[in-house]
Amino acid sequence: MYFTVVTALKSRTDMAGNLWSLPTQWHWENFGEAIRITGFGQALLNSLLITGAVIVLTVLTNSLVGYAIARNLHRTPFKIIFIYFLSALFIPFPIVMLPLVKEMSFLGLDNRWGLVLLYVVYNLAFNVLLYTGYLRTVPEAIEEAALLDGASAWQTFWRVIFPLLTPVNATVAILTGLHTWNDFLLPLVILSDQDEYTLPLVQYAFQGQFSTDYNLAFASYLMALTPMLVIYLFAQRWIIGGVARGAVK
Repeated sequence: MYFTVVTALKSRTDMAGNLWSLPTQWHWENFGEAIRITGFGQALLNSLLITGAVIVLTVLTNSLVGYAIARNLHRTPFKIIFIYFLSALFIPFPIVMLPLVKEMSFLGLDNRWGLVLLYVVYNLAFNVLLYTGYLRTVPEAIEEAALLDGASAWQTFWRVIFPLLTPVNATVAILTGLHTWNDFLLPLVILSDQDEYTLPLVQYAFQGQFSTDYNLAFASYLMALTPMLVIYLFAQRWIIGGVARGAVK
């Protein structure tokens, strides 16, 4: 982190000296230049839209899937589905990358909304594991009481169970947000319009075009990683606690 900050504030002349030394003069204008060259504002907006949509849809849909599986694991079909999801964790993304790219292009989903859909589905396997582990600690008597009071299965989940999932929901939201924000490979192979590029892709294009301007490149890197770094520092206890609860039993 020290190297990143120091490099971002150096001039090209300072870069020729000791890489670990402090700048002879602090060049704050590097950040403005990096923003101008990379189109940082549009990339930031794209990352915010994609990450926000992925987090909301992931929590809403994956919690439903996890709940359905957790409450029906004694049934063979649901047990098979659960094993199927677990097996997906062992399949490297590069294996399915090319067929996935061709299919998304054929469906006209080689844009940010197609990217959102892929993230929601791609995160499903790990999140189902978290949700099912956590839901096994929630007594079924709570749901039975709600059903006796006249609530439907749908109402029982959203009004009774979903609020109880707050710790694991927070963990899923944070982990999903970190992964989506920092991911490089999936946006690279899916997005066809440069106006929809996310922050990691902007860094790639920046480095390719200005490979010798490391001071500007590091200024851009620092701006890109700062939001998620701050969130992670404040949310560590949620991540650790939620994963631990999801691993119970």
